[in-house]
Amino acid sequence: MDTSKHSLSTLFEQLGMPSDAGSIETFVARHSPLPREIAIQDAPFWSESQSHFLEEGLEDDSDWAEIIDELDAMMRH
Repeated sequence: MDTSKHSLSTLFEQLGMPSDAGSIETFVARHSPLPREIAIQDAPFWSESQSHFLEEGLEDDSDWAEIIDELDAMMRH
């Protein structure tokens, strides 16, 4: 079992995206604010596989859920 602590950087790596702090900040700035009525996994900027990963992580309350929630909160501001 993977017991490592996930971070925004590892989430972005898992999503196949640049994961350095500057790239994450640029991504959030480009795609924010995400309207409240759109679930993070349903946002139009994700690929199908990225959307599926996010949805599965939240639905299964996996060890990714907390960091996905953190990204979601960042995207709402």
